[in-house]
Amino acid sequence: MRFRVFIVALILLTGAAGLLAFQARFTTYPAEEDNPAPIPKDALERTEWAFARLRYPSGRYAGYDRQRGSWPIDFPKADRQFVEGVRRLSRVHARSVEQVIDLVNDPTEIYNWPWSYAVEPGHWDLTDDQCKVLREYLLRGGFLMLDDFHGSFEWDIFVQSMGRVFPDRPIVEIPDADPIFHTVYDLEHRVQVPGLQYLYSGKIYEKDGTVPHWRAIYDDQGRVMVAMCFNQDDGDAWEHADNPAYEAKYTSQAYRLGINYIIYAMSH
Repeated sequence: MRFRVFIVALILLTGAAGLLAFQARFTTYPAEEDNPAPIPKDALERTEWAFARLRYPSGRYAGYDRQRGSWPIDFPKADRQFVEGVRRLSRVHARSVEQVIDLVNDPTEIYNWPWSYAVEPGHWDLTDDQCKVLREYLLRGGFLMLDDFHGSFEWDIFVQSMGRVFPDRPIVEIPDADPIFHTVYDLEHRVQVPGLQYLYSGKIYEKDGTVPHWRAIYDDQGRVMVAMCFNQDDGDAWEHADNPAYEAKYTSQAYRLGINYIIYAMSH
């Protein structure tokens, strides 16, 4: 495994100079933070990779906060704690803070970030122009990880927008043998990662989302462009990794899966 990580690190480093040239300055969204976290002293360091969180418009079922929308759920604590794990468990030179990619006010900024993350897409409501930009981004080689949406109702809302991004490409289950599950960690045996609510409800699922799915949309070369963590909540696992009551088997799964997705996106 160490040799595999070393080889991938070399691949990443070859593109580091180009990424550094595009890396925008870190900005904060204090009015929209869901779970504030300290800003590390090295927040302005220029690195080869940064956690890019998508800021998208929410529909009328935005849930928690209709004014703010659902895009910043777990933000920024989940992002920053996950990045701590990326730094510790891989050789990726990761920035200590996230980068918010504003699909609402500056949609083409996403072209500068090869890996992106969106939480609760079961509440998003993309415009036609945003769908077009997202499609172009993904076909150019971008990667989007989608997380924390549950049950048939949220799936239907998600598909309404994603179906406009890629009306010509199916959503399929990722097979166990796919390289995305084997870039750093071998993840044939995965578990359903629950949200924090399971500590109170005793249920590892939400709504009618009893079965976890790892789904994808592939490009013409067989590369995963969109990876969907459906009926699971990796963001909560990152956010609450420092909570002794949240079981380690879930945080371990979430960190390993996220790191695999990063390395895959940067090497495929």
